[in-house]
Amino acid sequence: MPSFATQLKAEISRIARKEARAENQATRKASAQHRRSIAELRRQVAALRQELAAAARKASAPAKQPLRFTAKGLRAHRARLGISAGDYGRLVGVSAQSIYNWEQASATPREAQRAKLLALRALGAREARRRIESMG
Repeated sequence: MPSFATQLKAEISRIARKEARAENQATRKASAQHRRSIAELRRQVAALRQELAAAARKASAPAKQPLRFTAKGLRAHRARLGISAGDYGRLVGVSAQSIYNWEQASATPREAQRAKLLALRALGAREARRRIESMG
C-alpha cells in the first residue's frame, strides 16, 4: 500500500494538471480566435492587393498603348456620322484639308489630335450634329 506522502504527491500533481488545463483553456481559446482573425485579415489584404493591382493595370493601360490611327477607320467613322470633312475637322480642331490628308494616308495626326479622334469615336451622329451646331 502506498504511503501517505506518495498519495499526497500524486493528488497534488493531479490537481496541478487540472488547474493548468483550466488556465490553458482560456489561452487556447484566445489563441484560436487570434489565428482566425489573422487569417481573415490576410484574406482581406490579399483581396485588396488584387484590387490594387487591377486598378494599377487599368490606370496604366492607356498610357502604355499608343493611340492607334487608321485612315480607313477615320473614313468609316466620318461616313457613319454622315458629316463633311470640314465639319469633322471642326470637331477635331483641324482644317478640312487635314482630314482629307489623314483619310488618304498622306499624313498622320499628332498625339493630341489622336486623343481628340479617340474621344470622337464614342459620338453618335445626333451628338456630332449637335456639337457642330453649337459651334456655330
